[in-house]
Amino acid sequence: MDDFYKQRDELNNKKIEAICDELPSYVHEFIIGIHMRTSPLTRLNYVYDLRIFFDYLSKKVFKALQPNEIELVDLEKLKASDIESFLYYLSSSYEFQGKKYTCKERAVERKLCTLRSFFKYFFNKDKLSSNICAKVALPKKHEKPIIRLETDEVVKLLDRADSDNLTDISKRENSYHEITRVRDVAILTLFLGTGMRISELVGLNRDDFNFSECRVRVTRKGGNQTELYFTNEIAAALQDYCAWQQQQIEYKTPFGNKIANQNAMFYSLQGKRISVRAVENLVKKYASHITEKKITPHKLRSTFGTELYRNTQDIYAVATVLGHKDINTTRRHYAATSEDIKRRAAQTVKLRDND
Repeated sequence: MDDFYKQRDELNNKKIEAICDELPSYVHEFIIGIHMRTSPLTRLNYVYDLRIFFDYLSKKVFKALQPNEIELVDLEKLKASDIESFLYYLSSSYEFQGKKYTCKERAVERKLCTLRSFFKYFFNKDKLSSNICAKVALPKKHEKPIIRLETDEVVKLLDRADSDNLTDISKRENSYHEITRVRDVAILTLFLGTGMRISELVGLNRDDFNFSECRVRVTRKGGNQTELYFTNEIAAALQDYCAWQQQQIEYKTPFGNKIANQNAMFYSLQGKRISVRAVENLVKKYASHITEKKITPHKLRSTFGTELYRNTQDIYAVATVLGHKDINTTRRHYAATSEDIKRRAAQTVKLRDND
């Protein structure tokens, strides 16, 4: 696995250890018990959720105890109604470490899934007499319409990124745009042409690409690697960027001199591998000028998924390319074409036979 992913996993593991130090010792036992079948990022999200849960127990249930003083025998006293009260607490405005938060449906569901895994683990180890979370129903989710770019908006987005001189921004902003233009076009084109995740894009190395076969090796969630294919149009944008980047290094420009890891594919102006935040910002920067929709890298992924389904009518093909483990996740892209289906359906209904 590339150093980027090793470093990311090491950082997440350090965060896990630091949070576990604030919690009862058996939380660390749980994390060790599941490490063979989960990624560091999944485990980090688990301890984030458990930290909020134990903070709640300390405030609302076991008021005489600090979070790290709550023992397994104390958890035996909990009932399903206590878990339901916790979920209600999440849905309303709650305070954690001096800040106020409110969880939406998906966040509440994720925290309940964390607790189900947590209680199930100790129930299976005969350290809890029951898994009370199994008695609590998952919250009802309301599906939201998928936000995506239409074909004309995709063209406008790429045209803006590829423009030599933007007239509606300052000279200073234009000077930065001149430097990053080729890189930004390559990033946007790759998102829209492959549907890869932002974490997959920032982790790309130059040797992951095979331009003669128009394919790229990406590291999916959980560390699995797969090949994605792209068109000649995307290959051209990427090769233009690679050629520009090589010039920066060979001619020792200020940007080229800063590049520390010459194997990474995309760099920031500081010469480091581009970050998730930087990619999010550049997508937002260009999209805000061409649409009122809140466009993120994930919305570009949704744009690709929807367009792929429209062209193939094959939900399983879309799932394979996007790397979805659950076909129900992919069906959301199918649902995004419901307006097209409604239009076609309307044309099939005849109220009068005019023949």
